[in-house]
Amino acid sequence: MTSILVVEDDHRIAAFFAKGLAAEGYTVTTAGDAGAALDALAGAGDGLSLVLLDLGLPDVDGMALLRELRAANARVPVLIVTARQSTSDKVAGLDAGATDYITKPFAFDELLARIRAALRAADPETSNVLSVEDLTFDLVSKTARRGGHSIELTPREWALLEMFMRNPTQILSRVQILNRVWDYGFDPGSNIVDVYVGYLRRKLNRPGLTPMIQTVRGAGYRLVPRA
Repeated sequence: MTSILVVEDDHRIAAFFAKGLAAEGYTVTTAGDAGAALDALAGAGDGLSLVLLDLGLPDVDGMALLRELRAANARVPVLIVTARQSTSDKVAGLDAGATDYITKPFAFDELLARIRAALRAADPETSNVLSVEDLTFDLVSKTARRGGHSIELTPREWALLEMFMRNPTQILSRVQILNRVWDYGFDPGSNIVDVYVGYLRRKLNRPGLTPMIQTVRGAGYRLVPRA
């Protein structure tokens, strides 16, 4: 899963980012100040894919936080998202180690495009297309194909399919799936995972093709079980 840390002290803006990015299939963590951001960075380790950083934080200036982020993790892309529009601020941000600098207001589609570009640049050797048997999934365009046919997926189905395809043959429990695809605590009696696996299974299992998702009773689900 592609994990993004949003460092933004305005709760409304942070919630807007989190909702929009989650709808695109990203896993999102938010931090309202520098301390929380550093804690989140330490907790994520190498699992963090990208940081969106506002400069106007309540405890530490964003530029200082950027330098700390760079010292702690030299590789993770950091996109500054701020209302500061002066050339001197942009130069200072990029010189401090920012991957990109985006000024508010902006179109959300532009932010998504810049995120995709930053992720590609951070790992140029990694293919944007996952493949398992005759199933392919393009991580950039969010398009899936099987048996020569395109498969239309919702954002939640994108994230679910990516998780399955990154872990082929591995049994994934309902709790694992919910925590990584939905990223929140839940009522143990909830059947939301079963519902969405059912949606995805019906889209993948086209007539004449071998079924790809197996239910493992009492354990969860797996993609393309071993013969």
